[in-house]
Amino acid sequence: MPTSFNESVIKEFRANGGKAGGPFEGGNLLLLTTTGARSGAERTTPLGYVRHGDTLLLVASNLGAPAHPAWYHNLLARPVVRVELGTRTFEALAVPAEGARRDELFAHAVRAEPGYGDYQERTSRVLPVVVLERAEPDGWEQPADVRTLADKLMEVHTWLRAQVRQVSAEAEAHFALRAAHRGPGEPPGPGLGLQIRQRCLAFCQALEFHHTSEDAHLFPGIARYHPDLGDVFDRLREEHRTVARIQSELVELLAGITIAEPRRFRVELEKMSAQLNAHLDYEEATILPLLTGVPWPPVPPVPPQAPPERTGPDKGMMGT
Repeated sequence: MPTSFNESVIKEFRANGGKAGGPFEGGNLLLLTTTGARSGAERTTPLGYVRHGDTLLLVASNLGAPAHPAWYHNLLARPVVRVELGTRTFEALAVPAEGARRDELFAHAVRAEPGYGDYQERTSRVLPVVVLERAEPDGWEQPADVRTLADKLMEVHTWLRAQVRQVSAEAEAHFALRAAHRGPGEPPGPGLGLQIRQRCLAFCQALEFHHTSEDAHLFPGIARYHPDLGDVFDRLREEHRTVARIQSELVELLAGITIAEPRRFRVELEKMSAQLNAHLDYEEATILPLLTGVPWPPVPPVPPQAPPERTGPDKGMMGT
């Protein structure tokens, strides 16, 4: 079966430390891995990118075709993506920009790569601009100082708390824009509904994975050495179910954020935030001290040494 163009670029990129020749020679290139919206299968696509401060921008140009590219549809359904940049690989949150911010970022992308302007002229659709944010709280370049499992747990908790604050801030900005749009009979002006939706989807995916990992692996592992904490783990599992129910309700609420009633939205978000923070506080008070001596990343077990091969007369005797 012949190798596709994308496959050959991906292979060259990975073999040459993030560089590729041909039309990508000297350009900014990354590999974006999304999860299929319907299939659930991973799909890797080589894409050009533009830097904007500390963020990376992707333009869903599809070379000016009338339809959005498949990778854009995938990240709308599953916002947490994997990025390969140079020799580094990391998870990122893909957030499409909206309204005036989208226009500002697209203008910046065109200044950096004028070809995007040509693609926009070829199609009547507005080319989406996607902002890639690191999914970990350690910036783009400097890795966090995570040495123990306790450090790793706190890193995850810090990210979860930050995402809730960000959803709240973007929701307030969205409601402020709606309140300022006073044209009679006109629909709400450009807002932040898509950004909030993406962030909440990513938050919910991360929280579900975090809780599933704890229930399936972390808690049983600790319980083997601390059977006296059975009541603690039962409470934490029950809180996981409560938080999951609240986050599902919030996702449903976000589906109609452009017409959502601000007061109800704030009540739901504050309720989820309060319960999540209380859960994380309790987990940190009860579980964190038990993890301070556990190294992270895990130390791989030392494989057993094979006995030395016997030589000389002994070997001959055993063979007879």
